[in-house]
Amino acid sequence: MSLHTCQRIGHGGASALAPGNTLESFDAALEVGVDMVEFDVRQYRGELVLAHTVLDARRRDCVRLHEALDHLSARRFCGVGLNVDVKHVGFEPALLHGLAQARLLERTLISSQITAVLDRCRAIEPGVRTGISIGGPMARLSRRWTSWRDQVLAGLTNHRWDALMAQHRLIDTRLVDEVVARDGLLFAWTVNERAAIQSLQGLGVHGITTADPRLFAPAW
Repeated sequence: MSLHTCQRIGHGGASALAPGNTLESFDAALEVGVDMVEFDVRQYRGELVLAHTVLDARRRDCVRLHEALDHLSARRFCGVGLNVDVKHVGFEPALLHGLAQARLLERTLISSQITAVLDRCRAIEPGVRTGISIGGPMARLSRRWTSWRDQVLAGLTNHRWDALMAQHRLIDTRLVDEVVARDGLLFAWTVNERAAIQSLQGLGVHGITTADPRLFAPAW
């Protein structure tokens, strides 16, 4: 895979340049250049909000999902994809409805560390693109990923999900080859060093999430 095919994904928009999961962060990501913006969604007091944790969701200035989708549906974002990271089960119908209403569903990849989220999304909208997210040791233990590689690859083989969103330290040449052999996509998160980004590009990952999309540009 050539280097230019690796998608540049802004974490929370561009969370090194503006607070993540905000409209300002999306604007910053667009300005420096991204192919996709990633943001977190959870439900709090009956509303869908952009928040990584429950504490984040309690903030009065927390962006509502409908506000974010309205912002991202503007013409200037037309070439930018969305990676929606779903933090818990229970609001999949409302999420998919919101994306469809904003005409953003086709540009969206829904990811989660929770398999039930992806299964529920597929049951409602069979054509939606999904990605299973795999984190570090503690995250894998909490999700009971006893043999995560085999389980994830089986999901790709069976078309249970389309992509693997992997904590970048988990990625090696073998994993790239195994994902590609199953017609899957492999995305690395969250990478905030230029050398690591270049190394992962060389391995052939399909996308890299970073808090600072400026790191994709070569150092001079």
